[in-house]
Amino acid sequence: MTEGTTSVAAEGGDTLTRLEQEGEIAADYLEGLLDITDLDGDIDMDVEADRAAVSIISDTGSRDLQKLVGRDGEVLEALQELTRLAVHRETGDRSRLMLDIAGFRAKRREELAELGAKAADEVKGTGAPVKLDPMTPFERKVVHDAIAAAGLRSESEGEEPERFVVVLPA
Repeated sequence: MTEGTTSVAAEGGDTLTRLEQEGEIAADYLEGLLDITDLDGDIDMDVEADRAAVSIISDTGSRDLQKLVGRDGEVLEALQELTRLAVHRETGDRSRLMLDIAGFRAKRREELAELGAKAADEVKGTGAPVKLDPMTPFERKVVHDAIAAAGLRSESEGEEPERFVVVLPA
């Protein structure tokens, strides 16, 4: 059931790199979850920006997988933490693994990049800081990147779970 798995030799040896190993452990954990929940999905693994990235995708449509995403990605966030714990249990190292289900994070990333670009345009036009709604750490990171790409600065303020991004003039 695992797709996109790579077994690249690390520095001449035949061991997986640490991030690839994280992806393998996560894929095994998530396959077990899919079996238990009787949901169809394929696991795709990659390494993106110094972290393992694992996606659960489905050829038959993502309606069933939406149960694993939940409202506003709440179930997805919980599953990501559980998957990170499963990796930590096996490796002893803290994982920064990213989990996406049914393209939810990919779509959300596009929406947030657009939100960040609009906020940057507003700040450039008015010269006044703009405070955005509270976001998860993943969401704030995407917005911070979009603000930086627009040539402005941004900061996170507040305490979890009400932490938010403030876009500042240049």
